[in-house]
Amino acid sequence: MSIDRPRISKRIAAISESATLAVDAKAKALKAAGRPVIGFGAGEPDFPTPGYIVEAAVAACSVPRFHKYTPAGGLPELRAAIAEKTERDSGYKVEASQVLVTNGGKQAVYEAFAALLDPGDEVLVPTPYWTTYPESIKLAGGVPVDVVADETTGYKVSVDQLEAARTDRTKVLLFVSPSNPTGAVYSRAEIEAIGRWADEHGLWVVTDEIYEHLVYGDAEFHSMPVVVPELADRTVVLNGVAKTYAMTGWRVGWLIGPADVVKAAANLQSHATSNVANVSQAAAIAAVTGDLSAVAEMRTSFDRRRRTIVRMLNEIPGVVCPEPEGAFYAYPSVKELLGKEIRGKRPETSVELAALILEEAEVALVPGEAFGTPGYFRLSYALGDDDLVEGVSRVAKLLSEAG
Repeated sequence: MSIDRPRISKRIAAISESATLAVDAKAKALKAAGRPVIGFGAGEPDFPTPGYIVEAAVAACSVPRFHKYTPAGGLPELRAAIAEKTERDSGYKVEASQVLVTNGGKQAVYEAFAALLDPGDEVLVPTPYWTTYPESIKLAGGVPVDVVADETTGYKVSVDQLEAARTDRTKVLLFVSPSNPTGAVYSRAEIEAIGRWADEHGLWVVTDEIYEHLVYGDAEFHSMPVVVPELADRTVVLNGVAKTYAMTGWRVGWLIGPADVVKAAANLQSHATSNVANVSQAAAIAAVTGDLSAVAEMRTSFDRRRRTIVRMLNEIPGVVCPEPEGAFYAYPSVKELLGKEIRGKRPETSVELAALILEEAEVALVPGEAFGTPGYFRLSYALGDDDLVEGVSRVAKLLSEAG
């Protein structure tokens, strides 16, 4: 007699596909089929990895040591280089032993929450959020608690909102500045207020700093454990080479934290994946020890595109787009357009509106449902200037028909 059991575990079956990668994949499939789709979905610089980094990887291929297993926690020379880079770029002084090199930023996110959370522990998640955060929290047995901010506050949460969401089960505050998906950047004063509140209540802070170098105008990046040093023993910093150095495909991230957390996460990684690919680690050494001139060039292009996309989006009736101060995303509200007729259809959700835009305008956008806030779109402006203008122009032409 057979027992009827689910084929897929409940834990894994509950995971949602990455919406951003799904949109990007659909856009690429349509382009491969001959349709002139312009994709605003993936959070990926459109620049090639700088040449000196690629050259370091090529050279590493001929090093016999890199043909073998290396320490699961990362090459010692890379961990030391990341520690030095962290002090250089944010003023946060850490030891190499506090660094764990991971297979991309996503593994760092997962391992941080896996190391900190027991079943039922709550994590305060400023919302809109990057799609991977709540899934990683749930995989670790934790409970994500959305703390929602909207366009009226530039998508930044307040201490009062965080306090209202805190319970006796709250263990961790997730803090992200600059933010994906909104591009929001918290000021030093705002970071200090939130950090002191977290310290007062004995909370851990997991802070994602992967967009640290992508800030614009008068905005400045500040690291939470630097602004509030008393939090350092309860802070895990996440980062990686993907965004700063146009290395999304190289899969090198890291987490920095107290020794016991790093040891626990390293133990997990030793069973999950062992070491990060050594050639990628060699490339990462070249990246984090090099100067930031290539980063500055990319930032200049992103800044130009940022101003263009915000201007064009705000010229569309029914669209409201605050100016992002960091990362490379715009996050406009399209709530006023929902329920209006466009080419014989009345999309009631931003998911439905995104599908209509893809079909009628051949432009791929990620709907706000993916980030916890229906009624919005995320548009990455990490694409060529001409494609950006053409894509937003197509969207504007279609949405101008709403009535």
